[in-house]
Amino acid sequence: MPAEFFGSRLANRPRYGLATALILFVALLVPQAASAPADPEPQETVWLCRPDLPADPCRGDLTTTVRTPGEPDVVVPAPAAERHEVDCFYVYPTVSTELSYSASLDITPPIRAIAEQQAQRFSEVCDVYAPVYRQRTLLALRSPGTPGQAKAAAAMAFRDVARAWEQYLNEFNHGRGVVLIGHSQGTRMLRQLLRERIEPDPAANARLVSAVLVGGNVVVPRGADAGGDFHTVPLCRRTGQTHCVIAWSAFGQAPPPDARYGVTPTTAEADPQPFGPGYEIACVNPAFPQGDAEVPLHTLTRSALFPGIFGLGDAGRGGLPPAADTPWLRPAERYLGRCARIGDAHVLLVRPEPDAPALSAFPDPGWGLHAADITLPLGDVVAMVGTQIETYRQRSAQQTVWGR
Repeated sequence: MPAEFFGSRLANRPRYGLATALILFVALLVPQAASAPADPEPQETVWLCRPDLPADPCRGDLTTTVRTPGEPDVVVPAPAAERHEVDCFYVYPTVSTELSYSASLDITPPIRAIAEQQAQRFSEVCDVYAPVYRQRTLLALRSPGTPGQAKAAAAMAFRDVARAWEQYLNEFNHGRGVVLIGHSQGTRMLRQLLRERIEPDPAANARLVSAVLVGGNVVVPRGADAGGDFHTVPLCRRTGQTHCVIAWSAFGQAPPPDARYGVTPTTAEADPQPFGPGYEIACVNPAFPQGDAEVPLHTLTRSALFPGIFGLGDAGRGGLPPAADTPWLRPAERYLGRCARIGDAHVLLVRPEPDAPALSAFPDPGWGLHAADITLPLGDVVAMVGTQIETYRQRSAQQTVWGR
């Protein structure tokens, strides 16, 4: 799915295709998404990613082909696999294609694939833990149901994530620092987790290295870095700053007033959050967190076609995504990004470098470049998290020496 944003077929074309058509077709077959599963509340976490699992999509071969126009491909070997002193806790976005309102706890191919694309590169700098959770499905996005149904489904999804967090703390953390990583629905889960479970817990809050909360509308006071969603965790404004939030939503053009992401909330969410003219959506460019200058983005994408209807959608829009003989690719198409305030929106505005195609919104202008939120600056955010982890490690070592 994320790879669909790269290739010559992208230039200013509407982002409707086979994937969208199939989702709509399924929605017609199931006019009202089924209610959340009535199974008993699970007692144990189903782990998608954990360092001791033999088939872990958050670990893998990171060998990368770097492609530059007019030059031969360069293959960058994968770094040596190793365990790390800091963990990452990843919650994936909405990818479930199950024909129900809420997903099961099955590890399906789209869930594995999105973890490979979004979380696997972070294994360079941290040990990645990721739970499976009963998220609202793609079908639920198409047929949202009643507000009560949506609220109950969100609460069920959060219970799974919160249960996994508690198990992680009790069984695997052992006092280690941790980075939160989420996208879309995953970010919404982690916003609530940080606000309700981590900030009120001094021990857990002290272990927070940073939070990468992408495409999920983190709220801050207008023009400020602190306040809003969180009381003790500001936005990150230096590469090595810790105990802070990195957040953005990518758009290739000015968002419409009713955009799903990046636009100042005017009403409370299901769980009331700050809203109104005194607030805005946070934007931190991981390639340049200290300001709003436009800088090159370090894009990284998987070479493999995304499975299921998203992969069919890639083919249906005029050809396959760019590929390489290595698992990872830095495409020849390069992009620039800057945080920009446009009306009531605050977004990561992305534009092509010369000879790169323009990026069009998918599935409609209100979503912007949501599916490529993490892919576009993936190399930048992994590098920034790596620097934050090193800062955290050095400070922890000094505190140990000083007896604190």
